[in-house]
Amino acid sequence: MLKKPWTGRFTKKTHELAESFSASIDIDKRLYREDIEGSIAHAKMLGKTGLITKKETERIINGLKKIQKEIEAGKFPFREEYEDIHLNIEERLIEMIGDTGGKLHTGRSRNDQIVLDIRLYLRHEIDEIINFIKTLSQVLIEIADKSKDVILPLYTHLQRAQPVLLSHHLLAYFEMLKRERERYLDCRKRVNVMPLGTGAGAGTSFPVDRQYIADLLGFPEITKNSIDTVSDRDFLIEFISTSSSLMVHLSRLSEELVLWSSKEFDFVDLGDKFTTGSSIMPQKRNPDIAELIRGKTGRVFGNLISILTIMKGLPLSYNRDMQEDKKPMLDTVDTVKSCLEVLTEMLRNIRFKSENMKKALLEGHITATDLADYLTRKGIPFRQAHELTGKIVKYAEENDKDLLALEISELKRFSKHFEEDVFEHITLEGSINSRKSLHGTSKESVLKMIKENKRDIAKW
Repeated sequence: MLKKPWTGRFTKKTHELAESFSASIDIDKRLYREDIEGSIAHAKMLGKTGLITKKETERIINGLKKIQKEIEAGKFPFREEYEDIHLNIEERLIEMIGDTGGKLHTGRSRNDQIVLDIRLYLRHEIDEIINFIKTLSQVLIEIADKSKDVILPLYTHLQRAQPVLLSHHLLAYFEMLKRERERYLDCRKRVNVMPLGTGAGAGTSFPVDRQYIADLLGFPEITKNSIDTVSDRDFLIEFISTSSSLMVHLSRLSEELVLWSSKEFDFVDLGDKFTTGSSIMPQKRNPDIAELIRGKTGRVFGNLISILTIMKGLPLSYNRDMQEDKKPMLDTVDTVKSCLEVLTEMLRNIRFKSENMKKALLEGHITATDLADYLTRKGIPFRQAHELTGKIVKYAEENDKDLLALEISELKRFSKHFEEDVFEHITLEGSINSRKSLHGTSKESVLKMIKENKRDIAKW
């Protein structure tokens, strides 16, 4: 007969509805590795401090290792009656090695135990996410390096604005990812703090060696207040917040791929591997993967709202509400990693249509700013140059011409300062090469950025 660890106080069984409602084993069984890792470190500490014998320590550790093998072989008997991963493992340990297994919980509570599991889990997953970010960043640099001569329209307000190098455009996302990596690294510092040994919230009367456990598990710090330790989920909120920021940028890139793959833009071919067809319209190839990344961003935002709402009204210290922290955490981890992985592979298979980009550049007077800049360099105040250029654009539109198609005689009607060399400045290449300000879109500048970014990422 299954026996709850708290049956000494209770005379009646938990109602089956309450038992099912309060169980979390279906979710937190994913934390089995971390739970066993933490329990092994705790057992070693109990042995070191003399709270259990050396023989008992060995039996507990060997039992825990056998349990891990059972779980990984799919042979572990998970039981909803034991609610969570902690009690499932502990009760199985007692089944295997007898009463000695019951000594493992000396000096700890499930309150500090679960915080340890989460911190160990997140520490590993942050490292995984950072590696995915690095791989995606490398792919962006590789594409930028191959696209040094490809020009596309830069859009503002979804209107064609100025010509830029495709490499420059892609490197903008590299900068976003670089910031996200830094945010995860910073977040990891606050995740990487050892909580075990604080008990249910008041600490423990047993002579536990918290620093020893921290050393065993590779934590550079230990938490400073036992009440804060068991009630704190700030590090988890920060992780999901950081992940939300990352998803914003993945969604923005995905949105551009959706737009660029439409016939209205036709700047990219996403290929068959990362698109799907229509159930009714045979001609269609839909950018579903990019759309799903865009859509899954909302899930991560929802997870952030969920954990914030869970925590916002809780008095100190532990409350059962906090059991609900695992779903938003695990879903965020899964969503972020899958989005990073699929987007990276999609970009590896993408084909940019440079001719269509160039065609779009030849419409819409996209070098008008360069015309105004030309007049400014001739001594005309920029505001006047801007106004004159606006009048020239209006004239070109009325005559169904692009700026590059205007004759010098037509330009001189608006200003005597125009000379034949003006056409060197308002070509696409002339516009690009003139943007020599530090980190602008000139080829010289972009080549430097590619080189700098390659050097930076080699240190990641």
